[in-house]
Amino acid sequence: MPGITREEVAHLARLSRLELKAEELDHFAEQLDVIIGAVARVSDVADEDVPPTSHPLPLTNVMRADEVRPSLTPQEALSGAPAQEQQRFKVPQILGED
Repeated sequence: MPGITREEVAHLARLSRLELKAEELDHFAEQLDVIIGAVARVSDVADEDVPPTSHPLPLTNVMRADEVRPSLTPQEALSGAPAQEQQRFKVPQILGED
């Protein structure tokens, strides 16, 4: 695979609206060539007998099962509220709406 050229880096820089110096073009060309090579090696590793996966290890659900349990009554929940109205917490209006 031919390496990425200095002109290609300059073109990408123009598209990205980046102003690069001459030495930066050479430096980034080398770095991008290494990155592109590393990404290309991934396709060499993957084989047809390896199924595609989203995670390297199997995932297990760590959540507990939903169970109905007793909870507070509305009166108990509102007992410490500074203000309440129609079995709800009453708070100051903040958006200027009715």
